[in-house]
Parts: sequence; structure tokens; C-alpha cells
Amino acid sequence: MQKTHYSPQAPAERSGAALAGSVSVRIPDAEAGSRLDQALARMFPEHSRSRLAAWTRDGHVTLDGRTCEPRQRVWGGEHVAVAPPPGSQPGDDQAQAIALSIVHEDDDIIVIDKPAGLVVHPGNGNPDGTLVNALLHHAPQVAAVPRAGVVHRLDKDTSGVMVAAKTLEAHTALVRQLQARTVHRHYAALVHGLPPASGLVDEPIGRDPRARVRMAVVASGKPARTRFTRVEVFSGCALIECSLETGRTHQIRVHLTHLGHPLLGDPVYGPRRAALAAPLAGFERQALHAWRLGLVHPSTGKTMQWEVPLAPDMAALLARIREIGA
Repeated sequence: MQKTHYSPQAPAERSGAALAGSVSVRIPDAEAGSRLDQALARMFPEHSRSRLAAWTRDGHVTLDGRTCEPRQRVWGGEHVAVAPPPGSQPGDDQAQAIALSIVHEDDDIIVIDKPAGLVVHPGNGNPDGTLVNALLHHAPQVAAVPRAGVVHRLDKDTSGVMVAAKTLEAHTALVRQLQARTVHRHYAALVHGLPPASGLVDEPIGRDPRARVRMAVVASGKPARTRFTRVEVFSGCALIECSLETGRTHQIRVHLTHLGHPLLGDPVYGPRRAALAAPLAGFERQALHAWRLGLVHPSTGKTMQWEVPLAPDMAALLARIREIGA
């Protein structure tokens, strides 16, 4: 992984030191001919271009009082108004004293070993008790960072290592690394059947047209790439390692199901009929654990990597499978 030091550009004409609320500013003449999303990214470097583009598409950005598109050109002198949506501003979520397993922490980032069962973001059905609430209590300064610094997520019932930013600058740097695919994420997974020794699943992922609560491989989906290597073989299942080149919702779960080897214990994408009932008794989640994370530190430019052991329940499942020769 190439070592890169990310240094946000100095802001152009704008009001205040950060986009902490609704603002209206003049597009600098120097941005003449630029796309709107590119100009906004230079004017508000604490936010990623993709985030500003999403706000624009959702109607939270206006140009001279009119809705606009991220790709349209600006010529300088226009007045742009940005009103960040609910959930992106301080005070939207509450700090809660929830224990965190901290792998690494410094002034810029915090690396967490997330347990299975912990939801990352508040949402419908989970208004609190999430990783975001825990981060707000542990490091109150993340209240000034979108989504309390969370730049990627793990499903509720996926365990393992993930990173959050503690500053706006670190948040933008990490988002850009994710976009550039220089964040390395490795997972351990227990799957049904005997997958190939190694391979690449390069299939687009989108909403399942037959069940909108699920994701699926669909031609109209977003590009998604998952690499895998077989690590250990048992009777009826296997342990594999996966690495992500993209970060789509339920990506590993969907790709492995598409391959014909769904995760053990997966209540959404697994086989309808119970399989491997003996070792799976008491294991009530998908057998997926993020065990390694590598990235470039936003401030130092140093390549860093962290590894965490299998979550206790998944380690116990693997031990049972080995013991009975499943």
C-alpha cells in the first residue's frame, strides 16, 4: 500500500471555519469552469466530495436559490447555500456510556473491536444503544464530525475491527482512502460447502427486486468486488478469508451466497433448511468477523495495520466444527 499523506486544501471563500450548520457563501472566481461538487469539496475540505454530492442530489444544496446537480458547472460569483441534513450535525444523537473494546486511539482516529450484536448507526428500531452513541460518550469531540466519525460499517451481527475519525480532517482523509480503495479490510468467514481454493467475485450489488429488505447481485447494482482464499476445509463447510475492494451493503454475504456458499448461521442469505445443526446450536448470527484492518494514518502518512482475534462465539463455533469434524 502506497504511503500517502493527506493534507486538506485551504478553504476558499466561505463563512466560518467549518460547515457546522446551514451556510450561504459565494463561489470564488477561481472555481470558474469547475463542477459544483469539486468546487464545494475545495471550499469545505472537512467534507468529502461524495458526501457533498449526495447532499446536493438530495436537495440540501442550492445554487442562486435553485436546486442543482453535482456535475453542473459553476463560473464564480454564484451564491451556494448548504444545509446539511439531519443526522449530520452535532447533537442529533446522544452520548451513552457503552463499553468499547479499543484497539488503538490517538488524536485523529479510534480503532474498535466491535462485538456482534452492536448496531453501528442509530436508525429505525435502534434509536440508541449503538456504536455512535458509545463514541459520543467516549470522545465527545466526535459530535462535530459527521456520523460521529464512522466512515465504514459492519453489520449488526458481524464482529471485528473498524475505524472512526475523531476530527473532520481525519474523516475526510479516511473517506478518500475508502474511495481510492487503499483501506484494506480482511474477514474470516465460515461458509457452507466447499468453495474454490481462491477467487474473485466481481458482480454488481443492489436491492433485491423480489425482497427490498435484502441485497442481491443485480445488473443495475453498483460495482462490487470480493476476493477470497480457502483456509481450512471440513465436512460440509469451510473457513475462508475475504478481502473487500469495495464496500457495498452486505457485500460478502451476498457475494458468497451468489457463489453458492452462504455464510453459516446467516438468517437472511443462508439456506432455508437447517444445516450443520449440531455445531450451529446456539450460534445465532452470520459467521463473519473482520480480523484485519490496514490504512494510511490521516496525519502521519504512516501505513498502519491492526488485527483482532476471532470473536468468542465464532471461535467457539470453529472449535466445535474442528472437534466433531463437521
